[in-house]
Amino acid sequence: MSYAMSNATLIDSLNTLSRLLKQHYGQNVILLIDEYDVPLDKAFQSGYYDEMVNLIRNLLGNALKTNDSLYFAVLTGCLRISKESIFTGLNNLKIHTISDVRYDEYFGFTDADVDEILRFYGLTSYKDVIREWYDGYRFGKVDVYCPWDVINYCDVLLADPEAEPENYWANTSGNDLVRRLLVRSDQTTRDEIEQLIGGGTIAKTLRQELTCRDVEDSIDNVWSVLYSTGYLTLKERLNGKQVKLALPNREVRELFIDLVKEWFQETTLADSARIHRFCAAFPAEDVSTIQDMLHDYLWDSISVRDTAVRMNRKENFYHGMVLGLLQSQGSWRVQSNDETGTGYSDISISTRERTGIVIEIKYANDGNLDGACAEALKQIEDRNYAEGLRRRGMKKIIKYGMAFYKKECMVVKA
Repeated sequence: MSYAMSNATLIDSLNTLSRLLKQHYGQNVILLIDEYDVPLDKAFQSGYYDEMVNLIRNLLGNALKTNDSLYFAVLTGCLRISKESIFTGLNNLKIHTISDVRYDEYFGFTDADVDEILRFYGLTSYKDVIREWYDGYRFGKVDVYCPWDVINYCDVLLADPEAEPENYWANTSGNDLVRRLLVRSDQTTRDEIEQLIGGGTIAKTLRQELTCRDVEDSIDNVWSVLYSTGYLTLKERLNGKQVKLALPNREVRELFIDLVKEWFQETTLADSARIHRFCAAFPAEDVSTIQDMLHDYLWDSISVRDTAVRMNRKENFYHGMVLGLLQSQGSWRVQSNDETGTGYSDISISTRERTGIVIEIKYANDGNLDGACAEALKQIEDRNYAEGLRRRGMKKIIKYGMAFYKKECMVVKA
């Protein structure tokens, strides 16, 4: 049995549904269309954009313009697709963006809303962590929380009071825009991403009337869409359409950090000769090559810095970067946070030649790379991290201490 629908039937579908509902209930219909621009973006990515524009234009035209059964309609989306003439002929459209004051308190939960929710569920002690993770959005003149995050975290806390915050909202979106930004980034853009992750702001000119084609035309347009979609928020208005933008909260910051790590691993693994030379320097005890190449990798990547990111998160970022590089060697056994001796070593490696390598990584918060490296080597000795490798039959053990500070690094060998 075929369920194919003709174009004429599809184009008239919302109008038909409205008439049937009015006939049944005896009153005009309120039409709610959420994320009307998503089909357009999907179509653009898959190569049938013009066809989808034509379909949406006719579908909405029939539903919103020539529909005697309509009381009013509300459409939501991230892009104002006006230049494609999707809304040709429609009258009395009222457009409210996240920059507008009208209805600004209804785009999310206000501080008072969150207080009321937490009191109702007996979760007031979690206010600070909820603010850190899910607050920070500026709509119009009101600061709001992401409601999806607050609801989900409260639900989890009721079942498990020790539950850690998670990226609830971020996991519902494709994050393709951030990936596009990273793939197309030059050094200036990478510096701006670093600044955002570090808790800073960047000045940008916002364009709110963009088509899907426009997003691909300029990396500046990607910033505008990241603002419209909630990855960035307004911190300060400058001149004209120029504003200062920032990451709204820890949830989005963690998302950016994770995506940066994924992007870095994908781009570095593509150069197999370079990464093989880097890895070969470890069993060869070539400290100079390790440090020089690691320094080059840092300059090619985006580092995590500044006080907005906690110390352990900074170390985890560099840990993940080094680990990803070393795991490219398929013949090695590379382990992270392996329990050995009297603790957990950051990275331990066993090679076919029975060479064992222990790596301890530190972030030099004060910029003292020498001191951080010395601390790393001392920890390897004090906690006897080499013991696990000896038990695996490694004949030779090499110990490295690594220290990072922004885009600087130092490597020492015991």
